Amino acid sequence: MTWRHDGGRTIAAARGGYGKPVGEVRREPRDGGVVVVTLDRPPVNALETGFGRELAAVLEREAGEARAIVLTGAGRAFSAGVDTKAAATLDREGQRAGVEAINRLVMLMFGLDVPVVAAVNGHALGGGLVLPLACDVVIATRAECKLGLTEVVAGVPFPAAPLAVCRFRLAPPVYNNLCLTGRVLGPAEALELGVVDELAEPEQLVPRACEVAATLAGYPAYARVKDQVRAAARAEMAQAVAGDPLLAAWLNPKAT
Repeated sequence: MTWRHDGGRTIAAARGGYGKPVGEVRREPRDGGVVVVTLDRPPVNALETGFGRELAAVLEREAGEARAIVLTGAGRAFSAGVDTKAAATLDREGQRAGVEAINRLVMLMFGLDVPVVAAVNGHALGGGLVLPLACDVVIATRAECKLGLTEVVAGVPFPAAPLAVCRFRLAPPVYNNLCLTGRVLGPAEALELGVVDELAEPEQLVPRACEVAATLAGYPAYARVKDQVRAAARAEMAQAVAGDPLLAAWLNPKAT
């Protein structure tokens, strides 16, 4: 990962397995010790192994310095999930690395001791919706966008950590329905089903997320209570990740 500075922002340029730039993770400090981390991998912030690793590195670094984190996306999407075009070319070793990177990123996000608020600015599909669900609070735009766990439709089975996060975060009937049907929701229905916690007008989305993050960071027992709430789920997640069957074969069982 390479870092560069642009005004008040710090930018991490992620690189893929062949050293080619695959996207950027921008960091912008805000008032109250909050940092806004922005996914910027045009056109739809799709997740690729190298990009996932760099996002994990940035979040881990920020959790040691900031009081709270807001995670959002650039452009019209928060994230469209796994880059299926790139993933389709992976050999068996590449598939394993992809599963490991996704599991590590999601486990890290779920276990950060600082408040993490998702500001879902647009489409969030498949793994692109799992990332907000791994946060503490999910605030989505009121603007028209598509939200869904579309893995079943895209042909992308869930690695262990994303599946555990969905099970923790969603009511059982909602979890079952969204995972098995790949149904796509609008913001209002996502709020009704508890997939997101709050809606905001587009221009107020990030400011509102920063406000919530700063409030949570001000609670003296936040880190300890968060650990109490999530400790059992984290332990189960770690056990599932260690024995994740997708480590042997993820997208293409016949890959060599």
